[in-house]
Amino acid sequence: MGFDSFNGKEFLMMLVGSANLLAEHKSEIDALNVFPVPDGDTGTNMYLTFLSGVKEAREKKGAAAGEIAAAMAQGCLLGARGNSGVILSQILSGFAKALEGKSRVCTADVAAGFSEGSEAAYRAVMNPAEGTILTVCKRLAEGFDEGVRRHYDMLRAMFHAYRQAQQALAETPDMLPILKEAGVVDAGGRGLVVILEGILHALKKAAARQELELFDLAASQQKEFIARAREVNQVIQFTYCTEMIVGGRGLPLDQMRRELAPYGDCLMVVGNDETAKVHIHSNHPGLVLECCLKYGALNNVQISNMEEQHRELNSPSGLEKPLGIVSVGQGEGIINIMESLGADSVIPGGQTMNPSTEVILEAINRVRADRVIVLPNNSNVVMAVEQAKKISGKEVEMVKTLNIPQGLAAMLVHNPYGDIGDIARKMAAAAESIKCGEVTRAVRDTQMDGLNISAGDYIAVVEDRILASGTQLHPVVSGLVKTLVAEAAEIVTLYYGAGISGSEAESLAEGLGKEFGELEIELHYGGQPHYQFIISAE
Repeated sequence: MGFDSFNGKEFLMMLVGSANLLAEHKSEIDALNVFPVPDGDTGTNMYLTFLSGVKEAREKKGAAAGEIAAAMAQGCLLGARGNSGVILSQILSGFAKALEGKSRVCTADVAAGFSEGSEAAYRAVMNPAEGTILTVCKRLAEGFDEGVRRHYDMLRAMFHAYRQAQQALAETPDMLPILKEAGVVDAGGRGLVVILEGILHALKKAAARQELELFDLAASQQKEFIARAREVNQVIQFTYCTEMIVGGRGLPLDQMRRELAPYGDCLMVVGNDETAKVHIHSNHPGLVLECCLKYGALNNVQISNMEEQHRELNSPSGLEKPLGIVSVGQGEGIINIMESLGADSVIPGGQTMNPSTEVILEAINRVRADRVIVLPNNSNVVMAVEQAKKISGKEVEMVKTLNIPQGLAAMLVHNPYGDIGDIARKMAAAAESIKCGEVTRAVRDTQMDGLNISAGDYIAVVEDRILASGTQLHPVVSGLVKTLVAEAAEIVTLYYGAGISGSEAESLAEGLGKEFGELEIELHYGGQPHYQFIISAE
């Protein structure tokens, strides 16, 4: 292989080398998560994104370098997972733009490619921050530019740029205090450095005339999880989804919940002492109405036959809806609640498993509506939704929900009629009224936010801050609730995860009820992995 330029075949070999090295290092990169929580997924997201691109590029085997780059960019665009994956896809899109029409690529072309890629990545982020993958990519591009000016050959320029990227990565904790406090470098930047290492390894293999095979370690576990998640709740136990608004004075919400509970599942009674929204799945909607009539006047009563809806949803002749809802969620209980609140498609994922742009796009396309609202319900899914929105041929709006309770609050107020922008704004306003925190176990020892945390401790996380930690669950949950209700909250809702038994969750909720006597405590099975509780206050 010549070291002044490379063709499409040689470029593909370099990409395969990077994919293989990312596969080896993805767990290490995942572990660079700032917070000691079990959802570090930057390495996995970058690997799966890059692997999607390599698979697309391999379909163009024998093509010119520019065509390989374009196929790689397209594959990464659709396969992008998480914010790191979306940013990586933008880097490769810029790279491909610079290589358009090129049959062979020289050092100056590579420099132009990384320069275009860096600019595209910065444009993709609304508030770009230094000390991230953006910084590493910019320094990488500058390294190639310097190599061109010094008339380096390809291998020497690549190594020089790699050293510049390594140095930038080492400096990321000095640019972002949160990285320094956690004692880690930026995970996305580390992923980009590994990609460059893979290219260097491939160049050396190519010089020795050794072929590279692609080792596809793509998330078989994820595919298995998604398959299981889509099978959830195929049997409908309660036929009628019953919803209404109850208006009155001194509405006893707790008492209403207790009386309605025997009539079905997915019960939600939310509101205040004058207005309550009731939602329940039941086989006896008449009894539900009679129960609610005891407490006030009924308005906006809706009774839907879910068996008919299920048949209609799976029938190609089903009527088109005025507006569709796509939501991201994880956990059997969470998915059931989302479907009961009107989600047309629930994409399995969120924490630890970010859906790709393509998966989100497919969910949008499955909805039998020309207008679709998407709820990401996780900050690391937002950029993939934005990317899917740009690609989709439908009218798509994203309500920027950052957690599950915000998504549920948004669905509770959605009205399928009217201007989609107005609908999205109302849903966003409802989501913003929700405060949320999570309780999980620390995966490593660390010092953060003034706390000494040991691996295995329970920790309470709110808005990128660890508020409490300890070896006992109840005090940590109690500390989190105390923080969430500091500003005039009335209702606290707990969604307990797959690792908590129903009796344990009920006992904890009962204890919170005694401790916070003025609050209404609601408890729902969420079934989410890794997080013992997701807690919201409104």
